[in-house]
Amino acid sequence: MADGYSAELLGNTALYLQDLVLESIDVEHFLDNLARVAAKQLSGPGHEVFCGITLLRPRHAETLASSSRTALELDEIQYAFGDGPCLAAARTQALVHVRDTRTDGRWPEYFAAVTAHGMLSILGIPIPLEGEADCGLNFYSDRTDGFTPDAIEAARIFAREASRSLRLAVRIAYLSDKEAHLSAALESRTTIDLAAGIIMGQNVCSQSAAVTILKAAASHRNMKLRDLARELLSTVSDEPPVTHFD
Repeated sequence: MADGYSAELLGNTALYLQDLVLESIDVEHFLDNLARVAAKQLSGPGHEVFCGITLLRPRHAETLASSSRTALELDEIQYAFGDGPCLAAARTQALVHVRDTRTDGRWPEYFAAVTAHGMLSILGIPIPLEGEADCGLNFYSDRTDGFTPDAIEAARIFAREASRSLRLAVRIAYLSDKEAHLSAALESRTTIDLAAGIIMGQNVCSQSAAVTILKAAASHRNMKLRDLARELLSTVSDEPPVTHFD
């Protein structure tokens, strides 16, 4: 292949992205690296390509990661107009190629704005994801016809492999969040139970009665139950409550 997009490089993309998932400390770190790698693959000597990763949910679009501040700003311009090549690619799951922003007539107001920022060609590549969200890679070039057929094919392959790695990263994040939520729930439950124990001792009542008293006090003071329980515990001990389920 021309323009530095070798078959060996593209063949190793899947393995590289898998390693990227495993080596990243979290999903945000993975996505930042993903955007930078994608931009680097399509850039060349004297030709810097910018890349953003858009997540599209109902009535909301956001940039998950970008190769640079410039890429983020370019994505935000598109969101301000509510439409454009990258959003269209994510929505339709079809590639959108803009060869010259000065002559393409599909989104004239957006193209005028992005041309003013020096971008002359754009490539939107969908990333298929499972679930309700749509995702896409947004590539920007300051050259007319900045994306050759080889570059477009490289972007397609990268997006396809990124889809697999991104789904894996999202699943890992989901499991991590689930574990974090479980730990938070256990900590909250422990705090409430300890506070209920204090009320039981003070009022010589059952646990259910103590919890009822605690809930009534939280409602009266317009506080969350766990926050009131934590405040009550602080009156008898300076040490924060800990769970014993590790």
